[in-house]
Amino acid sequence: MRASRRRSTGVTLLEMLTTVAIVAIVGGIAAPSFAGILRDSARTTAVNSFVHALYLARSEAIKRGKTVSLCKSSDGQTCSNRAQTWSSGWMVFVNSDSDDLPQRDAGEDILVAYPGWPNGEITSNRQAYSFRAYRQGVVNGTLLFCDDRGSAQARAIIISQTGRPRVSQRDSSNKPLRCG
Repeated sequence: MRASRRRSTGVTLLEMLTTVAIVAIVGGIAAPSFAGILRDSARTTAVNSFVHALYLARSEAIKRGKTVSLCKSSDGQTCSNRAQTWSSGWMVFVNSDSDDLPQRDAGEDILVAYPGWPNGEITSNRQAYSFRAYRQGVVNGTLLFCDDRGSAQARAIIISQTGRPRVSQRDSSNKPLRCG
């Protein structure tokens, strides 16, 4: 008679503990990198949203033949011109009466509203940006996007006098960015 041999189909406790230990070590090494990637992604999303808002305001002003403004807005309906930063949100609207410090009035269309960037701070040297269709106005300014990682991870949107934005890791004088 032949002795029947049973084959094991599972794993031993030692094999399982070794696998769990390796996964824990690799996960511990990789976690800080993933956190940095997530923060970079959130910052990039905020910067790109603002650049989109600037391009939209600029092109809509030309298309509509009216002033189109971009202002701080926490509710997406009214301008929060007294707010210190742009972090709580911003909106683009048709500023039919061309208010000097833009204020959305009844009947002025909201083109788009953005929720802001709750994980960082967005500061600017301007209260708002207004684009005009036919006459050139001074639109230039700089927006600074900072989070708790400081100046090394900051980004700036530098807007030329004609309203063209560019993203940079340095200020308009080519000096390193400085977060507050």
